[in-house]
Amino acid sequence: MDRIKLPPRLAAIGRLVPDGARLADVGTDHGLLPIALLRAGKIRSAVATDIRPGPLARARENAARYGAEGLRLVLCDGLALVSPEEVDTVVIAGMGGETAAEILAAAPWTADTFLILQPMSRPEALRAALPGLGLAITGETLAEDTGRLYPVLTARRGESPPLSETDLYTGRWELIRTDPLAGRLFKQLQSRLKTAAAGLGQSEREEDRGRLEHIRRVLRELELRGRLYDAGCYRGCGVFGAESTPGAEDGF
Repeated sequence: MDRIKLPPRLAAIGRLVPDGARLADVGTDHGLLPIALLRAGKIRSAVATDIRPGPLARARENAARYGAEGLRLVLCDGLALVSPEEVDTVVIAGMGGETAAEILAAAPWTADTFLILQPMSRPEALRAALPGLGLAITGETLAEDTGRLYPVLTARRGESPPLSETDLYTGRWELIRTDPLAGRLFKQLQSRLKTAAAGLGQSEREEDRGRLEHIRRVLRELELRGRLYDAGCYRGCGVFGAESTPGAEDGF
């Protein structure tokens, strides 16, 4: 039987899934994450959802190809047809931060699960929305895949310290500062925001001037974080502690 080799982004998510979890994978696409976890014996069961029938058909083919048992495939928007009683861990990956926040808001029972969130864009929007949903960010890490950096967050019900303007873009300093990819993240964000600032600097609209001042404040803080990171030579593992699990044959 074929062996599953997950791309780095999905492998990073898989390592954070607790042993024995009952998993919901939202926007599963090809279904490789829950299939690999089931094959590795890391999880008890999985429900994989997608809003489109095409990805679910591919997931069904992959489940048959790899002999994955215990996978339920559901055609629905987000978690609309998933029962809270069948899952204790929810992965929402591969979509924009705003969309992920909307899915959580539509399924408030997710506050009682362990959440692993991997926004493809606008992570700042997701981080900003979590406190209003009664959720606290418990961990932040970065995954590199085909030259791109991806943030991966864990969250649970609870209150977390307030996030600064810069925290919304990077994650809280104390959670991200030892990540071996954090220095690159700070530089990439600086480049992105400098481009945005250059465009806003040409505008005379009041709201754009306010946005420009916001970006300038974030840029100053990003520069400081970059210097602190370099000066401290922060390298090695992220700051997940007990939430992290060691690697195994299938990357978990």
